[in-house]
Amino acid sequence: MSNITAVITGAVIALSPAVPARHSGNGTTSLQLTLTHPGRTTSGTHAVTLTCDPPGGRHPDAARACSELEGSGGKFAHAPDGRMCTQVYAPVVAQAKGRWHGNPVSFHAHYANDCAMHSRTGSVFAF
Repeated sequence: MSNITAVITGAVIALSPAVPARHSGNGTTSLQLTLTHPGRTTSGTHAVTLTCDPPGGRHPDAARACSELEGSGGKFAHAPDGRMCTQVYAPVVAQAKGRWHGNPVSFHAHYANDCAMHSRTGSVFAF
């Protein structure tokens, strides 16, 4: 390869628009999020839908929840965020099922109380 060909090839590559990486699947995000509070005398289960691209569903803050999921690469739980929670035991079970960028996902976790759950899941289960 001549020097001129190498320079032209390099220039074409450098000037080509960047193409974002594509997620596998059809790209849709649709999740059924469920919170269950075992042992409560009132109705202990609450569920909402969350869709992204664009944010929607019955989640009260879908845009923020989608943004947090996007930032974590689709992970529902993370290290505690540092908030101070009481030691009151009021168990909660968080579940998510559906599709994240077209790929099937399932999440199930038990927490000691709502504060501990929100510390690890952000706004995704804030409904």
